Amino acid sequence: MKPLFVKESTLGLRLLLVTLLLVGLLAADLRFNALQTTRSALEVVAAPVYWVSDIPSRVSDWNQEHLVLRDELLEQNEQLRQENLVLQGRSLQMSSLQAENVRLRALLNSSALLRDDVLVAELIGVSPDPVRHQLVLNKGSNDGVFVGQPLIDADGLLGQIVEVSPINARALLITDATHSIPVQVNRNGVRAIAEGTGSLTLLEVHHVSATTDIREGDLLVSSGLGGRFPVGYPVAVVNEIERDPGEAFARITATPSAALERSRHVLLVFTSKPAGEN
Repeated sequence: MKPLFVKESTLGLRLLLVTLLLVGLLAADLRFNALQTTRSALEVVAAPVYWVSDIPSRVSDWNQEHLVLRDELLEQNEQLRQENLVLQGRSLQMSSLQAENVRLRALLNSSALLRDDVLVAELIGVSPDPVRHQLVLNKGSNDGVFVGQPLIDADGLLGQIVEVSPINARALLITDATHSIPVQVNRNGVRAIAEGTGSLTLLEVHHVSATTDIREGDLLVSSGLGGRFPVGYPVAVVNEIERDPGEAFARITATPSAALERSRHVLLVFTSKPAGEN
């Protein structure tokens, strides 16, 4: 049997030789760059290993980037959707303001043709009772408004003031079932009484003989009788006439000239003084 110390001595010698060889190679590479070719070849061989080992990291980066991008896109889409709704709302408001300016311009143009003083008032409420055709205005006794004061818009007579408070007033429309107004045919001066029917689109004309010269399309204006309404304001246009041979009076209906269901701004006409004033 060979002694053990011989194997240990041989192993140590080999290790020393390998170490010296490695040191020599490192020194040669550092000094003369002798292992460049070998190192390049090893890098080519190791490249697939590096690429495979980097796959989990690249997959993680890709998922994070695209998930964040999707969340950002969803958030941007929601923000754009909200901004679009805001812009649409503003556009609708601008259209409403433009239409209101057109109505105000027509109202002011009509007031320029009047010989009486006028006050512009705004509608702030309507009667909750569908049978009562009443409006609440933002002008009152502090502005000189008085009971019985005529109310008009750009197209014709609306009604009259029936209640007044310091800052508000209540008006009764000509279509209210309790309202009546003396009128005359603008074409020939025939007098009659136009009464409300409870419908915003219809008036009934009474006390017109069946043989009276009145036609469909005739304009009815305020006659001024009774002193409540001034003379000459458009009230309605005759739209139907029924003459029954057995009746003394014709049945006549008319369409109001004023935009009773659409007017927001109106004119209060100062044609007379409130009761009690000289």
